[in-house]
Amino acid sequence: MKYWLPGILLLIVLTGLIPAEEMNIPVKGATKADWNHKTFWYGPWGSSGVHKGIDIFGLRDQPVVAATAGLVVSVRNLSKGGKVVYVLGPKWRIHYYAHLNSQMVFVGQWLSPGEVIGSLGDSGNAAGKPPHLHYSIMSLLPMPWRITFETQGWKKMFYLSPHKKLINLKK
Repeated sequence: MKYWLPGILLLIVLTGLIPAEEMNIPVKGATKADWNHKTFWYGPWGSSGVHKGIDIFGLRDQPVVAATAGLVVSVRNLSKGGKVVYVLGPKWRIHYYAHLNSQMVFVGQWLSPGEVIGSLGDSGNAAGKPPHLHYSIMSLLPMPWRITFETQGWKKMFYLSPHKKLINLKK
């Protein structure tokens, strides 16, 4: 049995890489004009050093939807992110939705692309700023070829630019 374990783990990892990553903009009604692509990995960015996502702006309580299919793995309230939802999507990627005004999902819930997960807000360290969604994509599988010499550049092996994922969508 102990000799099968590495094979089983490899099979699990490979199985997570198979599903297609159908994407959509995670704020209902938003367009590419609603975020600044230059903010991904922009620094200095407060106590986090660099901005590891994009901010998609809209109206308070505008629906925030799942950018891709996935499993809700955490629904929390954090000091920086405020009301947040973490979704494990295809390719072993965590999709992070922060500064929500409300969360409408639960841990263990399976989401389809476009399914409502909450509403746009300014919770956490975004309090008093225009309502927006901070959206990040983090890979559980490191990509060391993406490391740079920028501030916190070693962390780039775990983060993908949401802008690059969303820019080619038809909307």
